[in-house]
Amino acid sequence: MKHTGIVAGGVVKLPGDWKDGTPVLVESLAAEPGNELTRRLLEIAAKTEGLPTDLAAQHDHYLYGTPKR
Repeated sequence: MKHTGIVAGGVVKLPGDWKDGTPVLVESLAAEPGNELTRRLLEIAAKTEGLPTDLAAQHDHYLYGTPKR
């Protein structure tokens, strides 16, 4: 069963009557910056080490051996 509610004063407000102690799972619907793919790529990028600082600008050089621009 799914219910949509809001947070008011730091408390999650859901429609209907809920008994104290009822276990619930809360997942934020607020949009985070970027999407899931962006978040995953940023996590991977944060773990990389030893890449050239000009990789984005000179990717053809590093991939195909063309002269640097």
